[in-house]
Amino acid sequence: MPPMSPPALGVIANPVSARDIRRVVAHAGNLQISERVNILIRVLQAARAAGVERALLMPDRAGIHALLERHLRRGDTQLPCIELLDMEPTSTVEDTFTATRLLQRAGVAAIVVLGGDGTHRAVVRELVASAAAAASLPIAGLSTGTNNAFPEMREPTITGLAAGLYATGRLDAGEALVRNKLIEVSILNGRRTPRRDIAIVDAVVTRDRTVGARALWKPQSLAAAYFAFAEPEAIGLSSIGGLLEPVGRHERGGLSVQLATDARHALLHLNAPIAPGLVCPVAVASWERMVAGEPLAVGVEAGSVALDGERELTFAPGDRVTMTLREDAFHTLDVKRCMAAAARDGLLRTRLSTP
Repeated sequence: MPPMSPPALGVIANPVSARDIRRVVAHAGNLQISERVNILIRVLQAARAAGVERALLMPDRAGIHALLERHLRRGDTQLPCIELLDMEPTSTVEDTFTATRLLQRAGVAAIVVLGGDGTHRAVVRELVASAAAAASLPIAGLSTGTNNAFPEMREPTITGLAAGLYATGRLDAGEALVRNKLIEVSILNGRRTPRRDIAIVDAVVTRDRTVGARALWKPQSLAAAYFAFAEPEAIGLSSIGGLLEPVGRHERGGLSVQLATDARHALLHLNAPIAPGLVCPVAVASWERMVAGEPLAVGVEAGSVALDGERELTFAPGDRVTMTLREDAFHTLDVKRCMAAAARDGLLRTRLSTP
């Protein structure tokens, strides 16, 4: 991808990630606005050191921009020029959708995302709506959410350096980017327009027919789970798949798990860490690998679908629900490989002149 002149980096920082009910029931901590701003500053300082001159930032009403402005008034010269996107924040997920669209139009080289699985899903959902954008515009994720199966736990400075090196054209896309999978959810009813959505980690079917508090943390109502990837060291619902049959985030295939309503129909009970500090027994009936492009029909008559841990869709008797694994759906920045290339090629070295 040719770099912009001057190079531009997009930033979407969710000010309210990690504030759902799982933080209460599982005794997990809350990331305060001041710490989110500190993370953002470290990302931007590192990106500037790598050559990024402009950063386009999603505005918010919760205090990230206000605290960043206070920091800028102190005269920090180590940051790129920061421009707010021209949008009116609503303090809902619509802010992330709108910001992603605006960053695409602005032609940024990459988007750094600060948030949890839900924030990253919202960005990806907008990207895959435009096939061209999904093929060319990568995201670099930083974990500031609750379960965080998708974004990596990494020092923001390193992510900022990698994103900056890529945005300035010093890293080739073939080496810097990696392709990712997702689960496509389709709900069909002959009387209504089909509903479709995506999950970038897991789509979990529950027997609850209401969205409720949205965040899913009780295993009793779970009916089935479909995983784009499932790692055994993960926290959250994806740990169910990861502890049954691990599937790497970049290997082919996914995993489908059917859950039992009672002990009579269970093949085994699995103690899974479904939220921070919350390890619960889950009754497993069966599981099988998913093949990309092959829809799997959901056998539950009515209920809801949680996308990456949050209930988003409901379905009723007569609806046909299918889950389809899509491979090579969007790109992320491979920070580890970027930094290895930077070391190999001396991208962060400055040769001193000899006297």
